[in-house]
Amino acid sequence: MKRIRSLGQLSLKNVVKTFGQFEVVKGVNLDVTEGEFIVFVGPSGCGKSTLLRMIAGLEHTTAGDIVIDGKRVNDLAPVKRGIAMVFQSYALYPHMSVFENIAFPLRVERAPEAVIREKVTAAAKILHLDQRLKQKPGQLSGGQRQRVAIGRAIVRAPEIFLFDEPLSNLDAALRADMRIELTRLHKQLGATMIYVTHDQVEAMTMADRIVVLNAGYIAQVGAPLDLYHKPQNTFVAGFIGNPRMNFLPVTCTGVTDAGAVIDWQGKAVTIPVHATAAAAGQTFTLGIRPEHLTLTGREMQLGVTPSVVEHLGQQTIAWASLNGTAETSFCIALPGDQAIKADQAVTLGFSAADCHLFDAAGEALDRRLLPGTSNG
Repeated sequence: MKRIRSLGQLSLKNVVKTFGQFEVVKGVNLDVTEGEFIVFVGPSGCGKSTLLRMIAGLEHTTAGDIVIDGKRVNDLAPVKRGIAMVFQSYALYPHMSVFENIAFPLRVERAPEAVIREKVTAAAKILHLDQRLKQKPGQLSGGQRQRVAIGRAIVRAPEIFLFDEPLSNLDAALRADMRIELTRLHKQLGATMIYVTHDQVEAMTMADRIVVLNAGYIAQVGAPLDLYHKPQNTFVAGFIGNPRMNFLPVTCTGVTDAGAVIDWQGKAVTIPVHATAAAAGQTFTLGIRPEHLTLTGREMQLGVTPSVVEHLGQQTIAWASLNGTAETSFCIALPGDQAIKADQAVTLGFSAADCHLFDAAGEALDRRLLPGTSNG
């Protein structure tokens, strides 16, 4: 099945949403191209679901413009915007069959019976529900019910699909299966899809581009691996990646053509960043991802004593405190069954090429691309 519509472009122009005196969405600008799979991520309360509901027309836009296929839609009813929305709750009619649940929006539009049957049959085939059309929702699994809800959106042939945390009610195994199915569906339909989630695994595995939201602002937009390798600030660096990036205070001792020189436990180490604005004596935050730490020697070393070790088979995760604090926040991610135990000191190694530097405002210094390194 080819692209269901020839359009599906979306532009958000300085979009604002307030509830009373509280500003939830704060001047968001974003362009979504036809056929993209865009994922909104961020912590609870960051404005991602509110922004999605504004696009759908379920929330009034306080200021700014929402433009779909070149047309401002702020004042259009949801049904006239060319969108279809799939919610966290399935919202199925329990007394209706799968066929009738999928057909419901077409019956509201009073479509001819032949058109209804054709569209429902086509959607059911795409979603592997063609053997379930006579069953009621109560006879289906959670994943099958969510597919029925998606089918109800497909038959409307929307220009843009909107998904509001559609997998959050499913167990872990079903979520993994549905991620694969939604990715396949996007490729099959070629439709524009905007997906809201708090689960960064969903974002990293499904998105063409990720929009990271923080307190109503866009913190960064980019392809999943761009956000992983080149976060623009400490918020994105700490949010993208599982486990989160470790942050350590360091002091700059100078700048060379190769990058910023820092004092690392009495040793001068050059971090390969563009550091024209750096100066000796300046304090930075050094970021290192848990998976870039090893138990073998590297140019930078750090001694820690893990208090918690989690053996997960494919990976071993250890948590330690630094500088004698009670907060167990420093994370180590090692492959396989590593020789690391709780309450036993270890020396970790890591490379300067894997490090990130952030200034006092939390903004990243641009990393240099070094051949043969893992810095993106």
